[in-house]
Formats: sequence, C-alpha cells, structure tokens
Amino acid sequence: MRRRQPPSQGSQPRTAKERTHLSMPSEPDYSPVPADEGDPESGKIPSSFYQDSRKKGVCPRSYSCRRRAGLCGIACIFLVAVGVATLELGRRRGHLGGLFGGTMSQPDELWISTWNIAAINNNPFEYWITYKDNPKYEELMLNIEKFLEEPGDKDVPVSKVFTEEMFAKLDETMTKVAGWKSVKTYWDNDFKNRTIVSQFMKDTRLGSKRLASMPDRITNTINVADSDEPVCRPTVINMYDGDLSDLGKWWAAWQEFMFTKALKIKIDDKVEEQIPYTMLKPIKKSKYPSITEEEEKDSLPLQTMCGAIFDAILVHMMNTVSKPDDWQSLKKTMVDSLNKKKIPHTRDILANVYGGSDIITLQEVSSSFIFDVRDSSLGESFHVIAPEALDPSRDQNSVIMLKKTTFPTGSIKEITSEVKEAFESADVPVADGDILAITTKIQGGTPFVVASFHGDTNGLATKPVLTAIKKTIDEKYSDHHLIFGLDANTYENATPGKQQDVMDWGKHYVSQGLTSCWGDVPQASNYTTYNARTYLQPQLNKACKKSEKREKGDVNPKDFILFGKEDFEVVSTWKDNTGEKKYIEDMAFPTLD
Repeated sequence: MRRRQPPSQGSQPRTAKERTHLSMPSEPDYSPVPADEGDPESGKIPSSFYQDSRKKGVCPRSYSCRRRAGLCGIACIFLVAVGVATLELGRRRGHLGGLFGGTMSQPDELWISTWNIAAINNNPFEYWITYKDNPKYEELMLNIEKFLEEPGDKDVPVSKVFTEEMFAKLDETMTKVAGWKSVKTYWDNDFKNRTIVSQFMKDTRLGSKRLASMPDRITNTINVADSDEPVCRPTVINMYDGDLSDLGKWWAAWQEFMFTKALKIKIDDKVEEQIPYTMLKPIKKSKYPSITEEEEKDSLPLQTMCGAIFDAILVHMMNTVSKPDDWQSLKKTMVDSLNKKKIPHTRDILANVYGGSDIITLQEVSSSFIFDVRDSSLGESFHVIAPEALDPSRDQNSVIMLKKTTFPTGSIKEITSEVKEAFESADVPVADGDILAITTKIQGGTPFVVASFHGDTNGLATKPVLTAIKKTIDEKYSDHHLIFGLDANTYENATPGKQQDVMDWGKHYVSQGLTSCWGDVPQASNYTTYNARTYLQPQLNKACKKSEKREKGDVNPKDFILFGKEDFEVVSTWKDNTGEKKYIEDMAFPTLD
C-alpha cells in the first residue's frame, strides 16, 4: 500500500482521473461497461467508472472540489451469488495526520470488499443461469416455459398425475400416522378436478395462501446433525439425487421421506430426532389473509397434500418435456457446480482474488461457510467474525473479515444489539443474522466501527438500520470511524411506499454525514445484481420468460460501501461478476463457470 501525499498548489492533473472537478453535469457522466473491459490491476478500469471524455467539467457531485485520485475499488462479484464490491480508500487529502495520528505504522489506504454471497440456493433451477457450454440447458428451460405458458392438451386433471391411489394412501397416512384431519372433502370437491397448469400451478390464490410454497420452504433441504450433506425431499427443485424417472419411484421415496425416516436435527445445543412432517407449521390467517378460517384449521394436512401434488406435477412435467436421463444428468452437473461446490468456489475467489482486502463484509452467509473459512488459509490471515445471534433457520448471516495484519485485535466488541436498540420503530424488518456491527482498532490504535448488513427484499429496513448505526456511533462511539458494507436492496425504479429507491437512499446516507463508493449521488443504472427466476420454483408469479429476463428480472443497484465523508477519499473502484475483477454487463447470474 502506498502513502498518498496531497498535490502541491501549482500541480496540474496528468490524467483524466486526476482532474479537479468543480461542477455537476446535467446528464450522467458514466457509460455502460463493455463486456471486454475491466481489469483494475492493469489500470484498465471499466469505462462506466471513468468520466465521459465527451462531457466538460464533469464529476459526480460527491467528488466536486477535490482531487479524484482514482476510482474506488468496489468489486461486486456476482458469480454464484448476488454481489461483491471492493473499495480502495485513501485518507482524505488534508487529513493524513488527523485520522491515523500521523504515524507511519498505520496504512494510508484500505482495501474493502463487500459481497452478498447468498446462502446456498438449494434449487439449482430457481434462477436463469449463464451456461454457455451446454445448449441443452436453454432448450430444457424453454420447453418448461412452453409447457406452463401454452400447455394445450397437456393441461390434464390433477388426478391423472397425482392419482386417486396416491391420494388415498396419503390421506390414510396423514390421519393414522400424523393424527391430522382427513382432507378427502378438499380432494373430491376441488383439487382432483383441477387442471395441473392453469388451475393448480398457476393459481395465484394457492400462491397467496402458501399451500405449496410453505411445505417446500420447510422440507426442501434439511440440515442434519450427523452428516455434512443435507437431506433433501424427493423433488425436482433441490439437490435430491435419487431417480425421478417416473412417478412411481418418486412417490415411494416421497412417502418414506415425509412420514418414515427420523432425522437428527440440531436445535440450540441439543440434537432431536424429527420426522419431516412434524416440522410443518400451521399457516396463519393473520399472516396470510387469503387463507380461509377453515383452511387455517386444516392447514397442516392441506399443505401436505398440495405439496405432494406440486412435486408430482414437477416430476411429470420434466419427464414430459425431456428424457429422464437428459434432464437428470443436467441437474447433477448444475448441483455439483452451483450447490455442492459453491463453498470451495467462493472461498477460492476470496482467497485468490480478494485476499488482499483489509476488510471484507459478507451477507447471506451460511454457518457451514463460516466454519469452512475459519479452518482454511483465509482463517490464518483474517479474523472471521459472525453474529453472536446466528440465524438458525434461514441460515443467512452477515459476516465481517478483518485482515489480521491491519486489525491485529480483531473484533473488540459486538454492538449489534445496541444498534437494534436504537431503532426508531419496532417494525423495522430485520431478522437475526441480518446485521453485524463491531468495534475494532486498526494497527496503531485508531478505532473503527465496521458493519455488514443484508436488507430485506424491498429494502425498507436499509434507511432505519443506517440511522440506528449512526445514532449508536454518535452517542457511544463518537471517536470511531465507520466502514459499512451492505446489500441495501435498493431499486432503480422502486414502487413508491413499497420499495427503497436508490436515489432516495443516496440522499439519506449523505444526510448522515457519509458518502459511498459510488459517491454522494449513486447512478441508478449502475447495476450490481442481475438475476431472474425461472418457472422451476414454487412462486410462478415471479417467473420470467427467457425473453423477459432483463425486463422483469431483478436488475438493480444494490451493493454499497459507506464511510465518513471527511474520513476518506476513493482511490479506485470496480465491480465484478466473473471472479476475475471484471464485470460483464447484461450477464445473468449465477454462472456455471
């Protein structure tokens, strides 16, 4: 790391990067990033982060009236997850002695990365992926799309797929083994006569009642205490590796999984044996108002029946649009790359590409990844800090990694609970594991607050969380300097009152005396995420056709690194969706590379 000195009064800029900018342009001064640009180490920063040479006097407002020494390193990696951002900060010109006490024992610059790595997605088919080497993937997904959008004579009654014999066996098991009420009335008067696509898979009422998605959420993939490998429900949309080449084989395996085999589940500090059907929870009308009072009373057997029908339709559909050997072989390849190898792939990128970072903030991190990193070479060079209150059910946690040579003390104190106590409302939508805030000291003694945060889907917690962090610092840690890496879940075209607008978010962090790796005024079209759901997941209302991935997918500017405006200035920045410090625009992720 180099110690940067302020320029002399009479110095002139030698490159476009070093110009003094005094005004804000009337139009954005960024350009899209071409697919073949973007190696920051070679000095070839993606063009979207440079001033447009066609515009005069240009610079984001956050950089006005100060020398721009480069572009801050935010590396947003979106390989198999959501986003990494890497930021390189230099002490702000004129404050070299103030922040670090003017000692040579402390670094002049910090390299900071943030990445929502996303806890392992148990469904390899859930999102459209970039799979350049196998045209059979897009062929399969297009056939599924056609089956569900234009079923024609394939839209047969449910009872042709999930048969009368299957229902009779299921109802008998639910009443005799589980002790639940029979749902034969629902079957005879409604479900068996529905058509599998238009009246079941695409019924928005079933979706709003969570009758198929709720049992899938709970039993899709279950972590067990006596194995490193999870146990998967026999279905298309998870890592289940059994034979699903016909409905008979699926049904035998499904019944055994749901009602027979006890699994060893770790709950708090104890291990308990549970059969999957006992894990299901009633669906409450108070939370899902679409469900009727009668359905709420019968929600355990009713959701189990709907879950069985849903899985049966998926198996039937896959074996209709593709040969079993073809789609099951493709699924195995995807599971190996996207699921089973995700932890080592992610760890390798952190170690080999971003191991030079001083601070890494991660979001949606599984507990298994935390333990893996601590036991790896990364654990030798980084303090790997997880929340005291880990999220045991969703298994999605915010994590902070501090370079041991830069922050030898590691975490001094976790202050997450103090941040939550500072919320101005009890309705802030955060869960255990979403926030991690700690105090630490850089080599030489300057104190910092470092925070990592994953916002709720709509981003409505993002502003309240930042406000609470700043309030906590101002009241209790006023001599500390903030570094905050987060997936803000902000939107370019937010629905007013329902989603967090990115430009409004920019105004908010500036009002707190902060700026970001993107400056005071974020560019709404500077996307750091691009994913789109397929038709192979329980919420078909969120599915995107292949031709609509860009239009209807989640393509938004979400990832940020915040810091005190008077503390640092940006040296360089980049985003990354390849794991090679490059960002390819309009590439959906995850990728299979």
